[in-house]
Amino acid sequence: MAGQRPGDEQVEKGAALPDEAEARAALVLGLRRRGIGAREVLSAIERVPRRLFLSARHHGLAYEDAALPIECGQTVSAPSLVALAVQALRLAPDHSVLEIGTGSGYQAAVLAHIAARVETIDRFATLTDLANRRFAALKLENVKARQIDGFAGFKQKGPYDRIVVTAAVEAVPDAWVQQLKPGGYLVAPVGKPKQPQSLIKFHKADNVMTAETLVQIRTVMLQPGLANKL
Repeated sequence: MAGQRPGDEQVEKGAALPDEAEARAALVLGLRRRGIGAREVLSAIERVPRRLFLSARHHGLAYEDAALPIECGQTVSAPSLVALAVQALRLAPDHSVLEIGTGSGYQAAVLAHIAARVETIDRFATLTDLANRRFAALKLENVKARQIDGFAGFKQKGPYDRIVVTAAVEAVPDAWVQQLKPGGYLVAPVGKPKQPQSLIKFHKADNVMTAETLVQIRTVMLQPGLANKL
């Protein structure tokens, strides 16, 4: 169609595939086997159509437990990593969440099924635009994507009960710590580029951050600033 932007096709075609419910159920069963036990997390993942967040050529892989390419040279995380990070947040229905690194919007959609409010930010305008149209297609009114430098967080809507980061940093910025409520959790990959990184759960108590390593991963580094062309 003339004038379509990248990603329009999967946003518009929201009807479920005949075997999609079975595929989602199988994915959830696999996550249970991998140690994901939080019912609210498994329910949210089963309710979110992951294929809506992928290009048409990757729809057949939507419910595989694998990272897949998306627009702007980025990736959508494997469902098992999304489930692990979201479970580590220990979300409650009244929580506000800041997600740093929107990507496709898939993880933010999962979060929106559990938390009261989700703010998600990314340096790419293309990604935040696509994510917002996907949220609208799914009628998720408690989540909003914005183009903002992730290192700065989003002070205007803070502080937050929980913060989750989808790209790695060498150290957690002070801005994130300041925007996290006392007693809150922050989950982020920490490490150096092109090396194994640790997915760490931080807990803010009495203005001191304690840390627990969850798993070793490899992911892209969070980049500063805004992407002007995308």
